[in-house]
Amino acid sequence: MSMEKVLKGYFNIIYQEDGFVEKTYEILKRFGFTPENTIACVDVCRDEISQPFLTCVKERWGEAFNLCSLAGMFFAGKTAVLAAMHHAPVEKGKERYVFYALPHIAIDDDGQIGRCRRRGREEDSSACGALNVFLNELRKGKINLKMDNEDVELSLIRTRLLKEIPFGHIPDLLELTKITLKTIKEDFKSTLDRVVNKERSDYAFITGIQIHTKDGNYVAPDESFAVVNKKKKLLSF
Repeated sequence: MSMEKVLKGYFNIIYQEDGFVEKTYEILKRFGFTPENTIACVDVCRDEISQPFLTCVKERWGEAFNLCSLAGMFFAGKTAVLAAMHHAPVEKGKERYVFYALPHIAIDDDGQIGRCRRRGREEDSSACGALNVFLNELRKGKINLKMDNEDVELSLIRTRLLKEIPFGHIPDLLELTKITLKTIKEDFKSTLDRVVNKERSDYAFITGIQIHTKDGNYVAPDESFAVVNKKKKLLSF
């Protein structure tokens, strides 16, 4: 069975990673977003296997503002978003921003969730590793909700995601990844609503799940929209 058939067993729509970025670029170009007048901002996991997404964005939009964190959680906050906005090109008094936000998961040839093979390692490893740590803690029923200053981002993952999981429910890794995406969208959109000046700015918000396979990275698109001249336009894939 081909990798794309395996992935379509879990997701309705998938794109190869570079094709997904190209698709978003072509859609947004029709709304006036170009590499010359737009700054791109990317929030994916810190994991090295997630970084090719930034390369794809750079090839289409130019250098991107990095909002990455463990699991792709949106921890950068309004200070980072404001900094990125202040770095945007200004064209006839208008600024434009494109925000990409994607958690990630691995799927192997047999359709096993969470397993991947990293360069130079003989044994399989997991993705997302941070979500897998949190999931194992859920299964054991032992979660430390105190802030660990030597592990700040994992501490934040625990406290934020635990709010989204019904008491006593133990999700599998795919469900937890989807919960993570829901959380990222909520937190990111809330910040954008507070800090973006829609009188002088257009912006796009693009989400999905990044998927790692032996054939390379794919993306399953999720909620995506652009706000142009203060009007929200849904983006379809």
